[in-house]
Amino acid sequence: MAISETSKKLYEIMVSKGYPKDYSRLIASELNTDFTAGRMIGYVLAQDRISLENTADEMLAIISDRDRIAQKHITEHAQMKINEMYLRNESNDDERDEDEN
Repeated sequence: MAISETSKKLYEIMVSKGYPKDYSRLIASELNTDFTAGRMIGYVLAQDRISLENTADEMLAIISDRDRIAQKHITEHAQMKINEMYLRNESNDDERDEDEN
């Protein structure tokens, strides 16, 4: 999977703040979109140095939010398709009613 430019910037910022390179690489690879990496950059820049545990917790929270938002979009799309199906069915029922009269 390709890593975004913002994820590369996240990696560089974390390394410059003293986080281990392997750890920073892992965080940046997990937060591989501009949206998720941007959120983590804001978190990392907010304080001088945050513990590895807290940065890992924040990464997991960001991933959880991302997954929740993605699921919401999937659900909304499915609901829209169901609504369209019902509307088509109602329209067909109305046409049949008119034909019978």
